[in-house]
This record gives sequence, structure tokens and C-alpha cells, in this order.
Amino acid sequence: MVASLRVVLAIPLLLLGGGVLAADRPGADPDGWANLPRLRARGPITDAERSWWAFRPVTRPQPPNPTTWDHNPIDTWVRTALVGAGRAPTAEAEPRVLVRRLTFDLTGLPPTPGEVSAFESDCRLRGRRPAVATLTERLLASPAYGERWARHWLDLVRYAESDGYRVDDGRPDAWRYRDWVVESFNRDLPYDEFVRAQLAGDELWPDDPMRARVATAYLRHGIYEYNNRDVRGQWQTLLNDLTDVTADVFLGMGVQCARCHDHKYDPILQRDYYRLQAFFAPLLPRDDLSVATAAEEARHAAAMAAWQERARPVLAAIEEIEAPVRVRAEHDARAKFTEDIQGLLVRPPAERSPFEHQIAELAHRQVTYEWGRLGTHMKPPEKAALSPLREKLKELERDRPAPLPRAYTATDVGPVAPPVRMPRGGDVEVEPGFLSVLDPGPAVIDCRGLPANTTGRRATLARWLTDPRNPLTARVIVNRVWQQHFGTGLVASGNDFGVLGERPSHPEVLDWLATELVGHGWSLKHLHRLIVTSATYAQASAHPRPDGSAPDARRLEGFPLRRLDAEQLRDALLAVGGGLDPAARGPSVNGDRPRRSVYTRVLRNTRDPVLGAFDTPEQFCSNARRSTTTTPTQALLMMNGGFVEQRARALAIRVEEEAGPVAADRVKLVFRRAFGRSPDRQELADAQAFLVRQEAMARDQAGPGSCAYRPDRAALTDLCHAVLNSNEFLYLD
Repeated sequence: MVASLRVVLAIPLLLLGGGVLAADRPGADPDGWANLPRLRARGPITDAERSWWAFRPVTRPQPPNPTTWDHNPIDTWVRTALVGAGRAPTAEAEPRVLVRRLTFDLTGLPPTPGEVSAFESDCRLRGRRPAVATLTERLLASPAYGERWARHWLDLVRYAESDGYRVDDGRPDAWRYRDWVVESFNRDLPYDEFVRAQLAGDELWPDDPMRARVATAYLRHGIYEYNNRDVRGQWQTLLNDLTDVTADVFLGMGVQCARCHDHKYDPILQRDYYRLQAFFAPLLPRDDLSVATAAEEARHAAAMAAWQERARPVLAAIEEIEAPVRVRAEHDARAKFTEDIQGLLVRPPAERSPFEHQIAELAHRQVTYEWGRLGTHMKPPEKAALSPLREKLKELERDRPAPLPRAYTATDVGPVAPPVRMPRGGDVEVEPGFLSVLDPGPAVIDCRGLPANTTGRRATLARWLTDPRNPLTARVIVNRVWQQHFGTGLVASGNDFGVLGERPSHPEVLDWLATELVGHGWSLKHLHRLIVTSATYAQASAHPRPDGSAPDARRLEGFPLRRLDAEQLRDALLAVGGGLDPAARGPSVNGDRPRRSVYTRVLRNTRDPVLGAFDTPEQFCSNARRSTTTTPTQALLMMNGGFVEQRARALAIRVEEEAGPVAADRVKLVFRRAFGRSPDRQELADAQAFLVRQEAMARDQAGPGSCAYRPDRAALTDLCHAVLNSNEFLYLD
């Protein structure tokens, strides 16, 4: 029986929890079954389970003795592992290769020809290491750095600007969270503060609108179905999703399996799942808060009161027409719910329990949705009476104060949390707590210094996650940063540090970098400096070894060749032709606008055709590592897609303007802009011959008497199009 079939047949046995696999029995193990994880025994967590590598305290390891190859301790462990396996590091990458790699990695953009030349010159004058250090500082100080690295975080937290489900309604204020993430990376906001602001900014910094009301949009990124009448079911789904994503993102542990039972492999109990969820149980989604300060809100309220007084006659007349329509719309919306939900909707908020208020508010969103489409509930006479009043109001609105910027956020429902109970767990309430394998006791909720109208639960969770003694948080983010630089993390399974995930390839590097991160104020830029200035990072890309065998990728024998991701590719296509709009921040735009990809609209059900073709995730769940597919759709888009054709034409026009009429000069500039290098002699000859052939073909196709057509530009556009389709443009080595 082939091994693949044996795995398939073993799956039902594993799922049913019965018996043991052949590898669990004494004797030979020809197919390596002993390496498969075993089902954990039911019962208390054991000392052996607590000793799993990810649960052990982070300690600072002592690096091996350095050699002349090593730039920092990262290299000593990588080199030692390679030598121990009979391998060796590869040669250093050429300066032009390294500057392209660094620039794409830290900013997501290609270097300009001038930047490549400057780096090559600096390497000759001062040496490689000082030149790399200077380049690294320049790139980390660029606004493009935050725009690049924010995208990785947005994948993790499944950021989107639409609800999902069939209608996929937009979230017009969600972009403020994206801008806050970009700015946080650019300011090098300490990672521990970055985490705390997203989980509990409203509790820890109630007077700071950005941290209290924008960063906490993290709590609202789940999908939402606008017409789901099962309000309690949808609320539980939202809480489950937030619980799952929080464990994935910050702890690198998949806890979803513990929702219904103790985890079958990891020491995560079902009670742990609901202990973690209890931190979020008091949440109340909010769309009624602004991002303004208290003083700004007061000034705006005064200005609005003055305007409303001026517009009072018209507003009163409109209200007289709309009020009964609003009542009808509300009645129709309420009637779609079960009787108990209808009762909650009409019950005064002061008489509701915390949980009842959460459910009523979630249901009331469907009422306000109908208020937003009052026209569909109006009768023809009502519409006719309203029309002239709307025209009058339009004139008055010229002087109306601009609305305050709104927040897409959440707070607690109040100082008392609703109870949390496990399914089939009886009537026993579950109190907030952490993973028992790390801290089995109940969480101590410390509300000192917090606002009076909150429970303090999320602040407690945030403090625990960012406690330097937590063995997971620093390791997880270090691994994520490493993954983005090398394509694969030190732990290949970025969202799973459990027994079903991969073990670290270089555990000493992981722990040393974790201690460096915490010891340097949780600075992510410090982490980048250590990684990109290492000799490991500066290796040439891995090619077949002299004996024809493949390089040892997991031991980092050479830099791993990888394709540009979707945003890097789209932004590079815009940048090389000079059409990239550098404008930052603000509401998202459609993908046909030449802004950086991080500023394009992210809709769950309608992905941008260029970005979607190159594997942007759908943002329904946390995405730790994107797929890298090779499909006919990608080839067709690059060869025949209108966007790529436009970028090839833009590059051709730019080259004409900068290089002049000489074909050889044009070819050289095309190569420098696209590849960061000049063509070799054969490439130059081939490209010039291509231009001659394409120009003749274009002239024949144009026919006599065509004045506006430029055969030379058409030929240059074809050359640019071919270059933009090349592997050298699409891949990073």
C-alpha cells in the first residue's frame, strides 16, 4: 500500500480518537510514521506537554564562536547548522542584487537606477557592510516602509472594507485602521504598545482617539451578515471568530479545535477556549463615536446647533414626512425577528441585562439599515412632498459643518460583563483566563486607572500578552518578520506553534532575536536591522550545487528565490513607468487609480483583478502565509491585460523622454529601470534587433497616410511589455 493511501486511511482513525498507528507500536518504522503527532491523552496537562519548545521560557542563548563570515550572532548559528550538515553558505550577492532585494523587502518598491548606482558606488568606496547599514537606515526611514509592512499585518488580522456574505456591504470608515497601522510601523511604535492599543486602546488610553477608537477596529474585522435574523447565533459567531484570530495572530496557536472539545493534539482545553473568549464577551460594536478630541466634538456640536436652528423650518417639515415612514420601516424590520428579540428591541436599555443589550444593539443594526433606505418604504405622495424640501435643504447644507470623522470601533457594553458558559458545560460560568499550559489560574482583572464604564478584561489580556515573560508573543512576531524576509519563517507554520506545526529550523536564532526585540523596547526596526545586515541575508540566491543537488533551503544555504507578491508586482509596474502616485493616507481608492496597493479598496467578495490573480487572500480568516500559485490566468493577465499594457506604454514614453532617440540608450534604460542593471552585449544586440523587427511590423500594420501612429513607440512598448513579463522582473533573488 502506498504511503499516501495509508495517510488517507488513517484519517478516520485519528478523527475518531481510536487505537494507535503502526508507528506507536514497537518495531520497524519504514515509512516514518513515528514522526506523526500522537493524540494527547484526555485529562490534566502534563509536565511533558508544558515542556514543548514553544511553552518554555525565552532565554538568551550563547552564540558559537564567530568567524570572518559572520556579521552578527544570526550567522554563527546558521553557519554552524550548515557545516554540521556538510554544507556551506553561498557567496555574497552582487551589490545590484542586494539593493533590489533590500528595497523590495523593506519598502515593497523597486530601486531606481540612481539608487542602484549609488549603492554600488558606496560598496566600492566604503565596503559592503557600511553601505548596507546606510541603505537599511534610509529604507527604514522611508514612508514606504510602513506602507509595505502594514500589508503583512493587515493579512494577519483579515482586514477588509466590506462585510462579506452575499451583499458584502462596505465599511466606509475602516481605512482609518489601515492608516494607523501604516503610521505605527513608520514611527516604530513598540510592538507591545501596538498590541495593547488594538486589544484595549479604549481602556488604556481613553483620551487618545487614535488608540482608543481607531486601533480598536481590530475588534471589528470579522464578517457580518446584515440580514441574519438569528441574532444570538451571529453574535456567538463573531465572538468565536475574534477568539480564533486573537490566538492565531498574537499567540501563534490554533485554538479553534477547542471550541467543542479539548484539543486532540495540543494541551489546549475546551475551558481555555472560553476563558480566552471571556475577555471579549463584554464587547459592543460602535459606529457612533468620532475620532475627534473632546474639545473638537464640543466645537462641532455648537456649530451644528447653530446650523440646525437656521434650518429648523425645513428640517421640521422633512421630519413630519419621514417620521411615520421611519415607524413603518422599523415595524417591518422588527417583525422579521422572533418574539423574544422583538421584545428586547422595545425594552428600555436601562432594563436590559448586558447580554440583552448586546443582542438588542446587534438586531437594531437591521432597523437602522432600513432607515437608511427610507425611500423604498415611502408612498408616492410622500415622495412628492419630500422632493422640494430636499432641494431647499440642499441649499442650506452649503453652510452645514462638515461631519466629524467617524470611528469603526468597539467598547465594552458597560462595567459588568455578560456570563460565558461552555456548550454542554452545564450552568457553570467561565471566568476570564489564559491558556492553562502557561497560566492555569483565573485572570486577575485589574481596573485601577481604567474608565468606570468598562470591565478591564481586554486590558488584562493585553498586559498578559505583552508581558516579557510570555513565551509566545515575542517568538511569534519575530518569526513573522523573519518569514517576510526569507519567504519561510524559522517556524514554517506561522499561525501554529503547536505539535501539528513545524518545529523551528534554528531555535537559537528565534530565541536570540526574541530577547533582542524585548531588550530593545520591542522595536521592530531593530529586528529588521539585525536580519538584513546579516551575512545570511546577503547570500546569493540558491542555485543547484556543483554536484547537481538542491540547496538546503531550511538550513538557509543561499537566499531563497521567490516571486514578488501581488502588491510588490502591481506597485513595481506603476513605479518603473513613473506613474505611481505617492499620496499617502485617506479613503481607499479603486485599483484603477495609480496609488500604492495598500491604499486600494479591499472587498471580500470582489478582489482587485490584478492583485487577486497573484494570490491576495480573501480576508475571511487570519492569513499567516500567502499561497504562491502559477496559473494560466496570471500569464494571460501579464500578456494581454490592459493594466500591464498601459504600464508598458508608460515605461516606453518615460524611456523616450529620458534616453533620447538612440535605440541602444533606450534598451539600456529599460533594463536599468526594470532589472536594476544594464544589458550584457548579447542582450543589447537581441533587444535592438527586436526593436527593428517590431517597428517594421508596426509600420506595415499602420498603412500609408497614418500620421498619428508612432511605429518606434509601438516597438519600444513591445520591448517594455516583454521585459515586464520576464522572470527577472517578477522574481526576487
